[in-house]
Amino acid sequence: MNIKIIGTGSAVPKLRVTNDDLSKMMDTSDEWIKSRTGIEARHIAVEETTTGLAVEAAKKALAMAAVSPEELDLIIAATVTADKFFPNLSCEVQSALGAVHAVSFDISAACSGFLFGLDTAARYLKQGGYNKALIIGAETLSKIMDWNDRSTCVLFGDGAGAAILSAEEGEGEGILGMIQGSDGGRGMVLNCSNRPVNNPFVTNDAALSYTSMNGQEVYKFAVKTVPEAITQAVEAAGFSMDEIDLFILHQANYRIIESVAKRLHQPMEKFPTNLQECGNISAASVPILLDNVNNHGRIGKGNKIVLAGFGAGLTWGATVLVW
Repeated sequence: MNIKIIGTGSAVPKLRVTNDDLSKMMDTSDEWIKSRTGIEARHIAVEETTTGLAVEAAKKALAMAAVSPEELDLIIAATVTADKFFPNLSCEVQSALGAVHAVSFDISAACSGFLFGLDTAARYLKQGGYNKALIIGAETLSKIMDWNDRSTCVLFGDGAGAAILSAEEGEGEGILGMIQGSDGGRGMVLNCSNRPVNNPFVTNDAALSYTSMNGQEVYKFAVKTVPEAITQAVEAAGFSMDEIDLFILHQANYRIIESVAKRLHQPMEKFPTNLQECGNISAASVPILLDNVNNHGRIGKGNKIVLAGFGAGLTWGATVLVW
């Protein structure tokens, strides 16, 4: 049984905010941001919502796959910035699409979320009884940023990406290798607290929490863990590293991507990027880039592709597939 991606889609807010725009709001500059991260702009939600972006990306993926919402058996949404605690994002998407037959639930694994969702859906489809799945990564990270913290807020953006998975007869195509991991012991290097306990028995006037990150620790984690995860996934798929055509990595920092390429002894030409225009969109990062690359004709039948994500938790994941 092949578990294949047969459609992709993405959506970003209309408002494009450049580094120069941010320099008018805080003590930063285009040179400071670009030289450290490679990021030049990001899209920030004004009227858009996490749900609205997710639905838009999902509709595009369904259209590309020529799949109707009623054919979906499963919807998994990866997000840390859903519009509501409940109903969850996936159920809101299910309702908006009219995907009346789909089991729907969310996954919270931050920037690795889409990879975790992809792995989970693939296992559902492999066991039988499920044939079509919609996997979404969607975020409006701008609402959990401290816009006075120039070291963090300049890195992130908003958007959504989606993919349709299909269970099809045959072997040797689709998803062939998957690796996941977590290290909760180092979780606080990238964190954002939820609402504190506040009830008739305790009063808590704590202010809202915003994203806090130890950039150096996240960098060290990423440049060590991501190459290891990719190597394990490529070996599990039965390929050599040189056989891989494209490495689609989480778009956190251009220096991290360069370091991963160097450690894998692979040319940067194999590592497409869109962080220049999108910044870091957490769970949406990998599926948006996958859709960008797909729509620009950079993926052909038989191409061997690595998808890899890493982020808060700390979590990481890598998937190898044949298109």
